[in-house]
Amino acid sequence: MSKRDPFPFPKLENYYSLTGFKQQQKEPYDKPTHIAQTEEPWSRLHDSATVSSTRRSVMHYDQEAPNDSLDFHLKSIYDHHKEFLRSKNQTLYQRETVSEDQGRTLKTYEKLEVPQNDLEKEIRVWVNSQKCSIYSIEGTIESHHNASTNRGYSRKHDGGFYST
Repeated sequence: MSKRDPFPFPKLENYYSLTGFKQQQKEPYDKPTHIAQTEEPWSRLHDSATVSSTRRSVMHYDQEAPNDSLDFHLKSIYDHHKEFLRSKNQTLYQRETVSEDQGRTLKTYEKLEVPQNDLEKEIRVWVNSQKCSIYSIEGTIESHHNASTNRGYSRKHDGGFYST
């Protein structure tokens, strides 16, 4: 018996395709969405604002923000007498993005202090006393593609190139 569908296209409407009802094996969630969003962690994530989201809000006003291009250039950390002929990108660095003590909060989390441990003392670094040549083929994987051949490709015996 053939498994070929004798009526391939277009499929006739049946109960499931006409009503849009598709029977599921299990319910995806045990609570409706509007109830689940009032519980943790959804409510905590929704209710707590980040610095970025408060800056995007309509009610946000920053008194220290530059009003125009002149203010932006004047508030940069570039000093013409000490850093002459810097690139345009380097002349526009602002204090709050470069330094640590600008007085403004850029992130919502506090800085964590790195615990000091004695792992640096236990790590031993080995340095080879004799520098190997980068052109040496000793210890390389055998192949017709390696650094000693013509730009990584070698020629066939008849003069053509190998292809992959």
